[in-house]
Amino acid sequence: MAGRLHQVGKRGGLRAALFLFLSLSASAHPSVGLVITPNGDVFYSDLERVWRVTPGGQKSVAIPDIHAHELGLENGAVLADDIEWLGGDRYRHRIVRRTADGRVTNVVPWTNRFGREYGLTRDDAGAQYWTDCGTDSPARRCTIRRKDRAGRVTNVVTTGRVTWLLGGRAGEVYYADGSRLQRATGTKIETIATIGPQLMGMARDTAGNIYVTSYANREVVRIAPNGTKRVIASSTP
Repeated sequence: MAGRLHQVGKRGGLRAALFLFLSLSASAHPSVGLVITPNGDVFYSDLERVWRVTPGGQKSVAIPDIHAHELGLENGAVLADDIEWLGGDRYRHRIVRRTADGRVTNVVPWTNRFGREYGLTRDDAGAQYWTDCGTDSPARRCTIRRKDRAGRVTNVVTTGRVTWLLGGRAGEVYYADGSRLQRATGTKIETIATIGPQLMGMARDTAGNIYVTSYANREVVRIAPNGTKRVIASSTP
């Protein structure tokens, strides 16, 4: 995710203020992390912990004391990022994995800032995707990187302000670039739909529909394989 986190308060204690300065504007930023495992467990973050809800409705803390904005899945295990502010412009970042039996371990140990060759987004072939964004404003550019299952890292595309990634079925990757939903297949870049500002969470279903959240418009938009758009959920501020 693009942006900078500023956190006031002690880790594990009261969080007095949470702000994520997005690439488009500064605004209070909730978690957008939610995944569903193959057995139907739902995991989501409230920015202080990751919760698990079973298919029967039982709720419990799955990963305590973690400031996770993004969640992912890897072979049935839940992945979560964690960000800790150290004061001033200093912060650190790690990625943890929670296995089905409840064990939580570091996949990527605590690292200053966000530099890493590891992403939570996966395609159906098991490749990882992440963004490497410059800091020059307003002309910031982001490179989407891909690591295949053999560990080879390649650059997919260098483009504008990427705010979210979604892996595809056959090695393609979808990404939000400004108000547009884009698809990169090899070196081919296509605009799938123009949706709206501040695009965030993205998902797809088995029928090939893509679901995109427009944070600024408070909408979830479904894009059919033929490009037809439909708002399927909305909310007041």
